[in-house]
Amino acid sequence: MTIVHNPILPGFYPDPSICAVGRDFYLVNSTFAYFPGVPIFHSRDLAHWRQIGNVLTRPSQLPLDGCRHSRGIYAPTLRYHDGTFYLITTNISGGGNFIVTAQDPAGPWSEPYWLGDVAQGIDPSLLFDDDGRCYYVGNRPNPAGEQYGGDWEIWAQELDLTTMRLTGESHPLWKGALRDVIWPEGPHLYKKDGMYYLMIAEGGTGPNHSVSVARSKHVFGPYAGNPNNPILTHRHLGSQYPVTCVGHGDLAADAEGNWYMVMLGMRPCGGHTLMGRETFLARVEWQNGWPVVNPGIGKLEETFPVPLPEERTAETPLVYTFPTPELPPEFLTLRGPVPWQADGRLLLPLLPAALYDLHTPAYAALRVCGVDWQAETQLDFTPRTQFETAGLAYVQSSFSHLRIEKVLTDDGFALRLTTRENDKDKILAEQSIPDGPLILRLIAHRLHMAVYYVVGGSTACLADAIDLRPYSTESAGGFTGCTVGMYASANGAISDSKASFSWFAMRNL
Repeated sequence: MTIVHNPILPGFYPDPSICAVGRDFYLVNSTFAYFPGVPIFHSRDLAHWRQIGNVLTRPSQLPLDGCRHSRGIYAPTLRYHDGTFYLITTNISGGGNFIVTAQDPAGPWSEPYWLGDVAQGIDPSLLFDDDGRCYYVGNRPNPAGEQYGGDWEIWAQELDLTTMRLTGESHPLWKGALRDVIWPEGPHLYKKDGMYYLMIAEGGTGPNHSVSVARSKHVFGPYAGNPNNPILTHRHLGSQYPVTCVGHGDLAADAEGNWYMVMLGMRPCGGHTLMGRETFLARVEWQNGWPVVNPGIGKLEETFPVPLPEERTAETPLVYTFPTPELPPEFLTLRGPVPWQADGRLLLPLLPAALYDLHTPAYAALRVCGVDWQAETQLDFTPRTQFETAGLAYVQSSFSHLRIEKVLTDDGFALRLTTRENDKDKILAEQSIPDGPLILRLIAHRLHMAVYYVVGGSTACLADAIDLRPYSTESAGGFTGCTVGMYASANGAISDSKASFSWFAMRNL
């Protein structure tokens, strides 16, 4: 037996999709404006997950320039058929729905097969039927005209695997379980015991999020809803419950026939969520021809056993050094690759783009995975103009973030703390410092952060009790959680300077 601890992927890992191949489980998540796109994880015990790569690693697969933080790559679906892995997703900022394939889930993955305007909506999924046919399932606005916001429906059409194009007629399947349902999305089709099951999210990806299911004897319906819908929600548990917004599920079975569901949820702290939507796991049993989530419990569990032998994965490093140009797969940039160099330290170029631009800034970050954490780096950087800056950044979006930067002022060098809220900068603190290497340290406790710096062996506090609520989902909006990382910019100017980061460390406290 193995003990699962929820969330199985803490931090900004929304819209999970799971795929089982023999004893191996693979899991992917959406990434929105971040690059590379769609992390892919492997596990054999459902408790310990190792990131084996990213699916979308080339700009040709992932055009994101000009993309706002909560645009870009929406919910992916991962499936396996006849020796090939298929990933289908939506680039909401350009191109729409597309498929990429690979023989090895760690990559490389193919160039996109774009499905064109005929593949409406978001959150596409695939079903490979027993006869070898493949079906596309997605969502779209009510063809009769939207009567209210979120008046959409789930639909399906056959996919020709030879041409990677939709073929035949499209068929409406279901609008959801509730009367006047909003945002039926995240659809997945499964076939079990000769029946087709359609599982969807509805209610929007907020406090009313839920998972509902319908079934039919025929792939194109008609579908009848489960009388016990929704089969999973936390909407009735109130805003103070530790896990909220639960929904967007996907099912998989292990080699012994035990079923599980992954789904997203949020863990607010004092009514504010800084980590975004995270990935959780639940057990599923089939009763009277319907899936039942955590029977006898009816909500997510913090810990529970699964009948699989434990297989631990390597621990995530607490301190990252940079011996090669390839950063670990968990690092993120924004909208595209950054032309960094690494030779035992990370050299970030001072690109013209700033964090508040909709292009690619020099930002290399990790997801924030807890409410109590510490991040720090050693920076060696001498700004030559007042445009050149480098340091650390804490980012919810291009429009809501903190920057701790070494700058050049009229009086010399300084360390400056800047907040950007509602797309406007405000300096929170500034302190003169000597030139030379320094350590920057961020320490977060729940909804507050302190910023420290170390020069010549002496530690000082730049700012304490910084309110983090402006960077929460509730205040800033959007679909992303917070990240923290190394940052450099020429702020609109052209520069050949580089900022040197000797190491980067991040850990939960």
